[in-house]
Amino acid sequence: MSFYVYLSGEIHTDWRDEIQRGAEAAGLDIVFTAPVTDHDASDAAGDHLGEQSNQFWRDHQSSKVNAIRTRTLIEQSDLVVVRFGDKYKQWNAAFDAGYCSALAKPYITLHSEDIVHPLKEVDAGAQAWCTTTEQVVETLKYVLKA
Repeated sequence: MSFYVYLSGEIHTDWRDEIQRGAEAAGLDIVFTAPVTDHDASDAAGDHLGEQSNQFWRDHQSSKVNAIRTRTLIEQSDLVVVRFGDKYKQWNAAFDAGYCSALAKPYITLHSEDIVHPLKEVDAGAQAWCTTTEQVVETLKYVLKA
């Protein structure tokens, strides 16, 4: 069974690589996709459309261009993993989880225990909450091989 998994959220650690390596080691037939993880490139996604008068409009323009990729890949996925890191507030990850919920797209949250309270609504809509990438891989193994 082939599966498409979108890896959303935090971009400052190698959690995506850990999940991909674990899935490969388990022999899972998964195609992984992700947002643009180069922060500067993401911020500049709309710059080709013209210079903006202030940072708000630059961010607004780039977020719309980024949304083309994000929405398309989420819609095409079978499952989304949404990672919330400890260092930054990933508002985009929360938005992606909400988008999944609106689409009735299954998603898994991945975050530490110390941010359970601020993510209670996001977790309530998830099909699973994981605290490690190993738990994500085990969940994927169950879904694909059970």
